[in-house]
Amino acid sequence: MIRALILFAMVVAATPVFSVQPGEQLPDPAQEARARRLSAELRCLVCQNQSIDDSDAALAGDLRRLVRERIKAGDDDAMIRAFLVSRYGEFVLLKPPFSSATLLLWGLPIGALMIGLFAASRLFSRQQPEDAPDPSAENEAPLELSEEEHDRIEALLAARDKAG
Repeated sequence: MIRALILFAMVVAATPVFSVQPGEQLPDPAQEARARRLSAELRCLVCQNQSIDDSDAALAGDLRRLVRERIKAGDDDAMIRAFLVSRYGEFVLLKPPFSSATLLLWGLPIGALMIGLFAASRLFSRQQPEDAPDPSAENEAPLELSEEEHDRIEALLAARDKAG
């Protein structure tokens, strides 16, 4: 029984929730589908990271009604978007068009990625200091221990063997 309730809660939580109220919906299914598609492209100016179709804010409800009124009036999608942009600015669009005004917005992620790749390549390609011996050099003689160093290593190994 508990598993069934948990499964039901998970299914309910996974279903998309839209804030469109039944009184807002248009009687024509084609117009309503168009309104929903447009509402999904428009940003809630209160929530700022949700579409007006997903938002419960009062302003989002006003914008949904405005979109439906413009659809009933016979405006096409481009006219509705242009009306809302003229009224609220390009910020109302969830995906603003590429223009000189939005160049920084579109270019910033690419620029940050390029800077990160450059920094990573510099970090991982650091060369060894010049005074460090090159292990791949064939003409250099291998380093040898002095007699004193050799005796000290022998003493340390003998002490380890006695302790172990």
